[in-house]
Amino acid sequence: MAKTPFSRILYGGDYNPNQWPREVWDQDMRLFHKAGINSATINVFSWAKIQPSEESYDFSELDDIVDMLSRENYDIVLATSTGAMPAWMVKRYPEVTRVDFDGRRHKFGQRHNHCPNSLVYQKFARNLVLELAKRYASNPHIVCWHVSNEYNAGCYCETCEKAFRVWLRKKYGTLDAVNQAWNTEFWGHTFYDWDEIVAPNNLSDGMGSEWNRKTAFAGISLDYDRFISDSLLENYKLERDAIRSVDPDAVITTNLMGTYKGLDYFKWAQEMDIVSWDNYPAYNTPWSLTAMRHDLMRGLKNQPFMLMEQTPSQQNWQAYNSLKRPGQMRAQSYQTIAHGADTIQFFQLRRSRGGCEKFHGAVISHSGSEETRVFKECAQLGAELRSLGGELLGAANPAEVGILFDWDNYWALEYTSGPSIDLRYEEQLHQYYRYFYEQHIPVDMVPVDGDFSKYKAIVAPVLYMVKEGMAEALETYVKNGGTLITGFMSGIVDQSDNVHLGGYPGPLRKLCGVWAEEIDALAPEQSNILKFADGTEFRCGLLCDILHLEGAEALACYGEDFYAGTPAVTKNSFGKGTVYYVGSQPDQGGLGKILDQLAETAGVLPLMKEKTPLEIACRTVDGREYWFILNLTGTPQPAPKCFAGETDLLTGTAVGGELEPFDALLVRRAHGA
Repeated sequence: MAKTPFSRILYGGDYNPNQWPREVWDQDMRLFHKAGINSATINVFSWAKIQPSEESYDFSELDDIVDMLSRENYDIVLATSTGAMPAWMVKRYPEVTRVDFDGRRHKFGQRHNHCPNSLVYQKFARNLVLELAKRYASNPHIVCWHVSNEYNAGCYCETCEKAFRVWLRKKYGTLDAVNQAWNTEFWGHTFYDWDEIVAPNNLSDGMGSEWNRKTAFAGISLDYDRFISDSLLENYKLERDAIRSVDPDAVITTNLMGTYKGLDYFKWAQEMDIVSWDNYPAYNTPWSLTAMRHDLMRGLKNQPFMLMEQTPSQQNWQAYNSLKRPGQMRAQSYQTIAHGADTIQFFQLRRSRGGCEKFHGAVISHSGSEETRVFKECAQLGAELRSLGGELLGAANPAEVGILFDWDNYWALEYTSGPSIDLRYEEQLHQYYRYFYEQHIPVDMVPVDGDFSKYKAIVAPVLYMVKEGMAEALETYVKNGGTLITGFMSGIVDQSDNVHLGGYPGPLRKLCGVWAEEIDALAPEQSNILKFADGTEFRCGLLCDILHLEGAEALACYGEDFYAGTPAVTKNSFGKGTVYYVGSQPDQGGLGKILDQLAETAGVLPLMKEKTPLEIACRTVDGREYWFILNLTGTPQPAPKCFAGETDLLTGTAVGGELEPFDALLVRRAHGA
């Protein structure tokens, strides 16, 4: 059984009674109880309220909120409120704000606007958190501390430049080592003094925009991304340690954002007691991509996580903020639990009356009515979660397949100039994940320095950056009988984005048994053909490695262009194991054919033999299996025959017949039954 800090599934979310008159608070308590709400996340953005000036604190209203929730027996997630600075701080100390990618110093406004290396910000944040901890840490209803909110990257001020130089000295020791790592002979960038190094934004070596950053020197930008991720992590640790100095046993987290690019979450998770994250898929986000993000959050610590935020219905900040259809919120919540969550929490419990999130969904709408569709669905889910009690808490998600996920690779692949603007890290991994999702084969998302020996198959598409020790670890894994699949844009560069010389895929060349002489980039309207040995053909596109066999056998060859007849998909025996190399991007059918063979070679089996478009997932704890059967297809689907007659724990009825769109079933079995 995995570690869990809770005695029940937390069901609640962000609650901001400070935005409402006191008479509304009593209404909230009644409605929350009716909806089965048992927890509340408070004080997320209250810094200006509880510290009205540099010299004073006012906890009177927060005292009342904590006392009210404690009397009502709620589990409290207490935030530190440091995600939004008070106006007086920016007025007195303007250096606390960020400088953005375009070189502009921000004024007071919005949130997540602080410079992570500002000593002023750090001082005030630590002092505030110490005051909070001294005042509230002894309250037994506080089950978790929520540090700041949705940390995100991006400050390029002079303070950060100076701190970056210190960070570089610690990493490299000498300027000669920096120049070598960054290949500064290119474009005459050699540095002769540490103070010559500046932050790589659009005023220097950065190119593009805040949301689509490119760079003239990936080595510089990669190190700056690492530095900013580390700097913000130090902010988190500063607040965590302040809480810990008062309450050594406190459970402390901060809410992450799935596959958010800016921060190395594997590194962050090492400093967190439990991972929490905010899940906001768009109207057209594939369910498999949401599942992959859940699996990534579980994989950060290889243990259950908290869903800190989702919306009960619509969002407000996406391009098209569709309502969730009837049953969709419930099904999405059970998908979250199926993939490892021990909490279901919303932003927000009561809909705000003003500000940019006033149209963001909530358990209680602007009408204040309990007769809304959304409220009734929340109440249904609350009753079901209450009936489950704590028996699912800490349950594991066993998996035989590991997909490698690495933020250094994420950054480096998308910084690289060429060969295709359409090359996206998350999209490449999701193509592989989707196959296993549709085949009902559980997957773990694994760091590149993880324990590969736990898995029958390791999936490593676009392993562009192969850092020191990675190739050796993969060789050991395969040599001992493991099955690996990788492919184009793998083994290309080292940790500084310098090419591994000697031919692609660099240090993976011997393992894969192939040499890629050239890489052809295909525009969206272009494609090629994969011709397999059994005569089947599939389209492929994006990139085409022009391969030479060096011990591997060709499973498929290209059918068109000047490299027609050359290998495109290969298989290599290495020690006791096998390596597959996919030299292009196959269409879904072609990738399925390759991964079918991979699964057979590795001996990986689906959770059930029966074919179904339903999502099937299983968690295990204390000799029990919990099977989740979810209809996320949008059309009625027959229930799997292998569950016929068993009891759905959520409704108490027998499984059988059809599942309507967004139906969710939960079946408990003895382990191995």
